[in-house]
Amino acid sequence: MQKPQYAILRFAKYKGPEIGQIEAHNERKKEKYASNPDVDVSRSHLNYHLVQPERKYRAEAEKQIAEAGCRTRKDSVRVVEALVTASPEFFKGKKRAEIRTFFEEAVRFITKHQDKSTIISAVVHMDEKTPHMHLSFVPLTPDKRLSAKDIVGNKKKLTWWQDSFWKHMVRKYPDLERGESASETGRTHIPPRLFKEAAHLNRQRDMLMKLLGEVNPLNAKKKSAEIEALLEQYIPGVERMQTQMRKYDAAYKALQAENTGLKKQVNSSKESIKRQLEVSQQLQELEELRRTVDHIPPEILQAYQSEHHTKQFER
Repeated sequence: MQKPQYAILRFAKYKGPEIGQIEAHNERKKEKYASNPDVDVSRSHLNYHLVQPERKYRAEAEKQIAEAGCRTRKDSVRVVEALVTASPEFFKGKKRAEIRTFFEEAVRFITKHQDKSTIISAVVHMDEKTPHMHLSFVPLTPDKRLSAKDIVGNKKKLTWWQDSFWKHMVRKYPDLERGESASETGRTHIPPRLFKEAAHLNRQRDMLMKLLGEVNPLNAKKKSAEIEALLEQYIPGVERMQTQMRKYDAAYKALQAENTGLKKQVNSSKESIKRQLEVSQQLQELEELRRTVDHIPPEILQAYQSEHHTKQFER
């Protein structure tokens, strides 16, 4: 039985320093992607732009906002990113030219509803497992207001985007089904990058445990330098992840409650069983993330505290 092929459109909003981070990822400005093992740099030459950025994302956003005469606050959304892709099954067997046509069609859809001049960049990544496009734009309305809320900021609007995207794409690709948005289902979408960051932290933790176990009087100085360098990446990385994970506490509790309710159902329908499997998987993923950030091995914590105590003493 052929798996469903979904058309996928998601939005994310960015306000400040994180704009530079998404630019570095989208434009492949990093030399290494240790925190994102899905990136195969040997294939990065296959990536391409459908809209080429003229300047840095933040600089272009500020330029457009100033030209529109918009006032901004520190927490104003300056860039909205649309992630466009489809189920992996959709891309199987398709040539690169056919894949490009799919993303060109998606750009045509977006520019029907968002002024093309506001688009900073539209780049297709072919160097990860599933082809996808990051399309970043300044959320300026037709009457030149800066308002991500008007464009993508509520449940009704997001549902409209989902419906309209599917209706547009299905005319050319009749096998595509409409994807579900998190706003409609009430589910919180956990970005794949969090799982990649967690995997990276786990690798750093394992390396630290290995190094700590290898220290002896003959190599103490050399090993201590390696441990210190890795600690300076690992501990702040865990702290950042802890901050991000707090946003999903409510989602975790809601999923637990839903899971309990589903298990209590005496006569489960096909849809109910499917949802129960989905909920179980989401809970498992969240629990794996929580374990990564909630449990720093005591040996590592002790080494980090000892290192910071030594530095303070040296001052």
